[in-house]
Amino acid sequence: MPAQTADGTNTTIRNVAIIAHVDHGKTTLVDQLLKQSGMFRAGELEKLEGGQHGLIMDSNPLERERGITILSKNCAITYHAPGGETYRINILDTPGHADFGGEVERVLRMADGCLLLVDSYDGPMPQTKFVLGKALEAGLKPVVIINKADRPDGQPQRVLNECFDLLVELGADDHALDFPCIYASGRDGWASAAWPLPEGEKPTNLRAIFDAIIAHVPEPKMDAGAPLQVLITTLDYNDYVGRIGIGRVFAGTIRAGQPVAVLKRDGGVVTSRVLKLKQFAGLKRVDAAEVLAGDLCAVEGLDSVDIGDTLADPADPRPLPPVRVDEPTMTMLFRINDSPFAGEDGQFVTSRQIRERLDKEMQTNVAMRVDTGRTADEFLVSGRGVLSLGILIETMRREGFELSVGKPEVIVKEIEGVRHEPVEELVIDVPNSAMGSVMELVGSRKGEMKKMEPRGDTISHLMFEIPSRALIGLRGRVMTATQGQAIMHHSFLRYAPISGDIPERPVGVLVSLETNPVTTHACEQMADRGVLFVTPGDKVYAGQIVGEHNRDNDLVVNITRLKHLTNIRAASKEATVVLKAPRRLSLEAALEYIEDDELVEVTPKSIRLRKKILDESMRKRAERQGRDKAEAGV
Repeated sequence: MPAQTADGTNTTIRNVAIIAHVDHGKTTLVDQLLKQSGMFRAGELEKLEGGQHGLIMDSNPLERERGITILSKNCAITYHAPGGETYRINILDTPGHADFGGEVERVLRMADGCLLLVDSYDGPMPQTKFVLGKALEAGLKPVVIINKADRPDGQPQRVLNECFDLLVELGADDHALDFPCIYASGRDGWASAAWPLPEGEKPTNLRAIFDAIIAHVPEPKMDAGAPLQVLITTLDYNDYVGRIGIGRVFAGTIRAGQPVAVLKRDGGVVTSRVLKLKQFAGLKRVDAAEVLAGDLCAVEGLDSVDIGDTLADPADPRPLPPVRVDEPTMTMLFRINDSPFAGEDGQFVTSRQIRERLDKEMQTNVAMRVDTGRTADEFLVSGRGVLSLGILIETMRREGFELSVGKPEVIVKEIEGVRHEPVEELVIDVPNSAMGSVMELVGSRKGEMKKMEPRGDTISHLMFEIPSRALIGLRGRVMTATQGQAIMHHSFLRYAPISGDIPERPVGVLVSLETNPVTTHACEQMADRGVLFVTPGDKVYAGQIVGEHNRDNDLVVNITRLKHLTNIRAASKEATVVLKAPRRLSLEAALEYIEDDELVEVTPKSIRLRKKILDESMRKRAERQGRDKAEAGV
């Protein structure tokens, strides 16, 4: 059905979301679709933010560093079909990681169909199953694209059969099972509906994907004469105009300057006026006088708008069903940084500033929850997983915040009087030589193997069901057991009765006795005690964790000890001291490493591990009280 674009021409709309597992290449494919749409002049794409980094759609610095999509984004392509028709295709790029499921779920509300991208070697993975299940719940029919079809080790036919089996497993109807399949290489920018490729006829463009979108993604249901209904699914912010609500027009026509009723998720109603109205054109937003039903738009001037709100006709307000998001499965303690080095690096250090930042995050992150902790300086932040919470912490430290965070904990539910915990599907691709070690590691953490199959001559594909709390700290041990060769992915499966205790960290830590710079002499003396996390010259404080003990108990050490001078010349004076390289923990690794009595101190310049109670005598007293309570059965 026709809709009006920014230049006033009538065209046919297609709203399509691209869903896939992490690293299967969907952002690269979207970039190629943009480049081949003919909407950009030569050299123009490279000037756009992110263009020089290889992926235009991954504009966030963290996305470019980690190579993953965190925030959903949308763009619009004007496609001129061979028959002369002109189509407006709104493409929605979604995150592939289940930790960012809130982004996936709300974006799918804006789409009428989806492109399911699958790697020709990996096949469907846990996140593939997660995002496809959400798409089927939203009633979207998939167009399957087997990407990286030209991989030497690729098996497109096997992957095609696995996609069909996955759809059957997810309960897809006959309409969805009759899906078209396209074989493509997003990196090289070609696609074909036939496989294997005819001899000497390798395609040179992505026209097969454009044609599949036009043929198989349904036109949006439009009723331009009905009362206005716009569902807000994303929020943006501009210092000049304030909040910008981005969503889809489900019914009616929205016009610049018109009054609207903002129907809140809690039932409240706020009357406001559309200051400016914008449509998507390529990667930009352009002014529009009106946007018809079925299209996407950005609305400026609505200060009170939130995700999940409906913009409606004030004379006939009809709310749309709000965005439904799965509940968080992981919670973490956020608190002010009260270490001796507090305030040295950061600009924002108070509990009020941290609370305001978390409230701001909740406005755009619908999968996150924030509750007050035991004191005014503590907050319990809940999300989908360690990665999503780690991204939030990393973003805050780059903004100038200082804070301390505790060990991630799973959220336990009471179902029919029985305590249930989240269970996840874990997939590990592991070298055959290390398969026994990995199976032993996962098995010791209550993991139950569901499937094992070979992938080539040297790799095995293992699938487990495992409690979410058992995944905390597992990645590092699997990487150690496989010399860094394993590939791990997991996604939430269901809630199940608690299965018993999970092994804790098998070793203790080295805790600093004093506040001073680390000395080379002390590091040399500590070499046989374990692995250090610090280097000579680093400033440390009493109670900071400076290394990993090679035994199962914590050890307080003087890592700042100076070498006393004497008038006796030592025989080893001229010997060169070679220290072991310290272990540097990333933020996610630090969060998974700590135990219940420890914290990760995060500042713009440093990531430190510390004990919750810094004073050694106070720690011992707390340990005694804990033992006494345990013996008394309290």
